[in-house]
Amino acid sequence: MLKKLLGNINESAVEVDSSAMDYVTFGRGEKPLVIIPGLSDGLKTVKGTGLKLWFMYRFLARDFKVYVFSRKNELETDCTTRDMARDLAAAMESLGITTAEIMGISQGGMISQWLAIDYPAKINRLAIVVSLARQNETMQEVIGSWFKMAREELYSELVIDMMEKKHTEKYLKRVRPFYWLITRNSNTQSKERFLIQAQSCLTHDAYQELSTIKSPTFIIGGRGDRIVGGEEVQQEMAEAIAGSELFVYPDQGHGAYIEAKDFSERLLNFFRGK
Repeated sequence: MLKKLLGNINESAVEVDSSAMDYVTFGRGEKPLVIIPGLSDGLKTVKGTGLKLWFMYRFLARDFKVYVFSRKNELETDCTTRDMARDLAAAMESLGITTAEIMGISQGGMISQWLAIDYPAKINRLAIVVSLARQNETMQEVIGSWFKMAREELYSELVIDMMEKKHTEKYLKRVRPFYWLITRNSNTQSKERFLIQAQSCLTHDAYQELSTIKSPTFIIGGRGDRIVGGEEVQQEMAEAIAGSELFVYPDQGHGAYIEAKDFSERLLNFFRGK
């Protein structure tokens, strides 16, 4: 009852290649908007997070029917970000989503690039948030260390390092006292699933094909991003995608979409065509 009253929140799954893909929907708008989350999806899917996701993205709920898709529960060992885009396109097709606004965050931004390249008809407007077009030294080092932690099943350490790398010091001062709670249930649903997703980040390279993206595109990043790299990474994408809009927060990092107070306004204005 609470989920319905707040924002018509529903949790379900769609079958893609004989595997379930969890997703959450909320919002009372008619136009679909698809959110593709980042690498944390490798630890746990969106199943059971409907209220949390609604609270985080409730600013979209009036204008849109929002879909937040996980990756498939069972991923092929050599699954790439391009393969994940194919899976998402299949899920959208199964649910009757012919075209949508798309927001890809971090690894989700990598997937969204391939979605725009390979399935352009499915995208009205594309927001690529704190992501990158191709691997670099910063990402290799960070994701490589997370890969090692996951392989050794050091999940609490992994979750804490993700937080430390993602957020600004101002934000971290508020949340560090709660690390004990954040890491309380930090075991992953599938170690192999996380490792596959992490490896797909380390091999992602859509740079040479970004010029084929024709949908209106908004690239958002943080100058202090310690996971994918700072302003030069976002600038590279903006230069490759003709007509794209770029905004880089000077005082934010990888968690800009959570911490920046005007992020919701900027995103809404873009999706509304303003």
